[in-house]
Amino acid sequence: MRGTYRGYDIVSMPLPSSGGTVLIETLNILEGFDMHGMGAQTPASLHVLIEAMKRAYADRARYLGDPAFSKAPLTRLLSKDYATKLRADISLDTSTPVKAAAAAQPHEGTDTTHFSVVDAQGNAVSNTYTLNFSYGVGLIAEGTGVLLNNELDDFTAAPGASNAYGLVGYEANLPGPGKRPLSSMTPTIVLKDGKPVLVTGSPGGSRIISTTLQVIVNALDYRMNIAQAVSVPRLHHQWMPDEVRIEHGFPQATRDALRAMGHTLVTPMGQTSANSIAATKGGWLGAADPRTRGAEAAGY
Repeated sequence: MRGTYRGYDIVSMPLPSSGGTVLIETLNILEGFDMHGMGAQTPASLHVLIEAMKRAYADRARYLGDPAFSKAPLTRLLSKDYATKLRADISLDTSTPVKAAAAAQPHEGTDTTHFSVVDAQGNAVSNTYTLNFSYGVGLIAEGTGVLLNNELDDFTAAPGASNAYGLVGYEANLPGPGKRPLSSMTPTIVLKDGKPVLVTGSPGGSRIISTTLQVIVNALDYRMNIAQAVSVPRLHHQWMPDEVRIEHGFPQATRDALRAMGHTLVTPMGQTSANSIAATKGGWLGAADPRTRGAEAAGY
């Protein structure tokens, strides 16, 4: 899955992961805003980020599923023209309400793992793998020691129903023989002139996409070094439920300003871990996400 953002090439995961599609659609929406001019972590830039997420996650619910069984309108979803239409509907002053739907409160899984690697020749790998929840389904294949996953929860049980992460889905992601469920894994490599400049991704269920998005925006728009881009507070909106999941660390004035715009803020956001690598003039710089116990960056 490929897209562009402010002169950079974005390479991410294709369907049946929704990660690349939702990430690129959101970046396309943001590209029409002066994110740098708005400033990092300001109410104005966070509001725009939330509204862009909201629209891309809504399209995730409506259209995305296993491409072997349903044809998503990817050309349209990933086009700059479509992003322009979505952007035109965003008010800079108030939150756009979404239609109410029955949705369980999201619960955060803890067993997805992400790592980023770049070698001395500049070959890059962004890898996300998962059992879905902790210990997967809680069973081991006899004689192997291998835990079985419970990735089937990523299917939509019924049109309009939500899964354990609170993600709503429709017909395109209903279970069926031979179908693959829609995940949110978003291992991503950002290229400039054909060479990798940023390698990122994260665990975190539905928050994977928004986490990866914010690392990219922090690095490219706000020109943060990779340690800052990974460590600053993050937030998340996935269309349904209509709430902003927010980490601790945002100033009270910022939270108050977002509420005044009509956003409902809920804590916690849930565990994510965007272990990332960025190119610098002095070489590669890795950053372990401080949210994760035991995560570390190692060099050569």
